[in-house]
Amino acid sequence: MLTFTAPLPLGLYIHIPWCLRKCPYCDFNSHAMREPLPEQAYVDALLADLEQDLPRVWGRRIDSVFIGGGTPSLFSAEAVDRLLAGLRARLPMRPGLEITLEANPGAVERGKFAEFRAAGINRLSIGVQSFDDGHLQRLGRIHDAQAAIAAAEAAHAAGLDHFNLDLIFGLPGQTVEQAQSDIAQALALRPAHLSYYQLTLEPNTLFYRAPPVLPDEDLIDAIQDRAQDTLAQHGYQRYEVSAYARENQRCRHNLNYWQFGDYLGIGAGAHAKLSDPASGAIHRLWKRKHPQDYLARAGTPDGIGGDAPVPEADLPLEFLMNALRLVEGVPTVLFSERSGLPLAALEPGLSRARARGLLESDPDRLCATELGLRFLNDLLQEFMPEEEC
Repeated sequence: MLTFTAPLPLGLYIHIPWCLRKCPYCDFNSHAMREPLPEQAYVDALLADLEQDLPRVWGRRIDSVFIGGGTPSLFSAEAVDRLLAGLRARLPMRPGLEITLEANPGAVERGKFAEFRAAGINRLSIGVQSFDDGHLQRLGRIHDAQAAIAAAEAAHAAGLDHFNLDLIFGLPGQTVEQAQSDIAQALALRPAHLSYYQLTLEPNTLFYRAPPVLPDEDLIDAIQDRAQDTLAQHGYQRYEVSAYARENQRCRHNLNYWQFGDYLGIGAGAHAKLSDPASGAIHRLWKRKHPQDYLARAGTPDGIGGDAPVPEADLPLEFLMNALRLVEGVPTVLFSERSGLPLAALEPGLSRARARGLLESDPDRLCATELGLRFLNDLLQEFMPEEEC
């Protein structure tokens, strides 16, 4: 039985599963639009879904909200406003909490950001991916570089300066100079936050079935090293493997994931992780994945795709898979607070990882060394349950 010594923060993730077109590298639960969006029906389903989950979080406050997809910016400001009003009526929320909406440059009308802000959105995450038109075409994006620039400028004009730009590197045929050009253009747009991901070939994607030729490891390392140096010179601190932020501009919602906090998930295919002190267990819960199935069943027991406790043997690795992505790591005491297990559950992995130079020796902090961050999979291997090693 797990023992939780402190209340866990609670985030809320909301999934909107539609896109104008499915990108060939995307393995998220997203579906190309083939008819008008069922906005009203989907907001109704989200609120019914939430009401069914409320008994799991009675008395707890929401610390952050993230509306992801898919392309949530396809929804109207009126639909977003009704959704947020419904959340506030059903859940206590921390004053001034971060409410993020994902947006794609090709799915945003001029002036729409201001309407989202009026509805209560105070942070955007804009899926730019690249500022090179050739790379954007090869990635299957529906926007060009000018549309990406216009989206960032529109965010500033709407007073949404606390926005993130998503960029992908390691693109087919990409050079160090092209990657640096993407970084330079992103910096010129003054985002508060930058997510800089390496392109990976995920199962169940077009790129996985017909793989493009990607840069080799030496070129990937060169691209990433140059990007880190450039971003640091311009005041963007790398605080997670793929996340860079100006001072006090880190993504609170994602920090909750990385620090192994709890979160509710509503929407098609959304996942939740919830700790229950009464039963001494951590549960993972997920919803029906296909939009039509979800719309038909949301708010009923049949709308839940699955509900399972996390085995205690898996918790050390699950905690560290998140926490060790943070450049500064986490206080050692957080492991017991968030996993419900004693620190001894991490041994002998801690000793082995420190001996290999992959984990800092500070007993008060769980933190990967620079080498450990670069070879994070090797570091995590030290904490795999025995039957999986």
